[in-house]
Amino acid sequence: MTKTIRPLDGITVVSLEHAVAAPFCTRQLADLGARVIKVERPGSGDFARGYDQRVKGQSSHFTWINRSKESLALDVKQPQAKAALLQLLKTADVLVQNLAPGAAARMGLSYEALKAHNPKLIVCDISGYGADGPYRDKKAYDLLIQSEAGFLSVTGTPETPSKSGISVADIAAGMYAYTNILSALLLRGKTGEGSHIDVSMLEAMGEWMGYPMYYAFDGAPPPPRTGASHASIYPYGPFVAGDGKTVMLGLQNEREWKAFCDAVLQRPEVATDARFDSNGQRNAHRDALQALILQEFSTLSAAQVVERLDQAGIANARVNDMADLWAHPQLAARQRWSEVDSPVGRIPALLPPGVNSAFDYRMDAVPAVGQHNAAILAGLGWSAEQIDALQAPQPL
Repeated sequence: MTKTIRPLDGITVVSLEHAVAAPFCTRQLADLGARVIKVERPGSGDFARGYDQRVKGQSSHFTWINRSKESLALDVKQPQAKAALLQLLKTADVLVQNLAPGAAARMGLSYEALKAHNPKLIVCDISGYGADGPYRDKKAYDLLIQSEAGFLSVTGTPETPSKSGISVADIAAGMYAYTNILSALLLRGKTGEGSHIDVSMLEAMGEWMGYPMYYAFDGAPPPPRTGASHASIYPYGPFVAGDGKTVMLGLQNEREWKAFCDAVLQRPEVATDARFDSNGQRNAHRDALQALILQEFSTLSAAQVVERLDQAGIANARVNDMADLWAHPQLAARQRWSEVDSPVGRIPALLPPGVNSAFDYRMDAVPAVGQHNAAILAGLGWSAEQIDALQAPQPL
């Protein structure tokens, strides 16, 4: 039976958003039932729409993080358009924005300006470095924040620092914006008042960098870059089998190490070798242990290695590519795929993480630019003539 009551039903979110961080945040809110009105540039819309054309002509980034939203195309530099936006914000619950530093305030959209008209409004500003401090006005893109936060210093190989293959700094900021908004909605339920949230990409990544920071505490050496291997636990990472395929495996304790030697390497004497009889020793003698493991694995296929690892109770995984993930049997078995509409037709969509027994996630269409202008403005009481005038090309 479909469960139609969702946690954020009745909550209206207006978002001046582009790229990844803010749209990722607001899509999570939409998943939970919030009405998300995405304010875009007339014509071109969110510039992330043009990142690529991999999804039947649509951008992969945009398709991923903009379903279940309404698109309102407004040139907020025009008086009528700005009036429409302010009218929306008088009754909205949340405003999210990740415009250039200071841009929202210059448009009269600061929390201080807006709360006079809507004391219950929650305003969430997402930026690279935060609302103050010496870096406030510095441009910030995902890769730059990965670099500034030290992420590149611990990621990659000893020879080559590497960025994450996904927009990890944007995603981190988007998730902290999302959870802060949920907290602010809970707090408003107790106090009746809105609040201002200032989310920094650097601070979001700083939190996620907690382990390597503490590892390098008080001037200690930082974790080395070890590619796909673990920086301080061994064996933990990728190993090539005899058929050229790679198996990922990880050991966590001495019990598992003994089981690995007994059942996987089938050389129980290795467990008590003085070079390998503790994680510290195994870490110090990585090269020797790697050679020993690869020698044994060279006689086996990847499937045979995995079979031995499973029998020994050793954690392991395939090194999948994107085609493997689309076809992953676990996602299929748990019925984690749905479909949503879009301007180019129906497309598959992965359900949000977390199976909740009380409600079904909202899985609505990816919007076209300005698709909901008429409906949204009519809901504000605008006449057809006013709507047409607003949407007409503006003089240069």
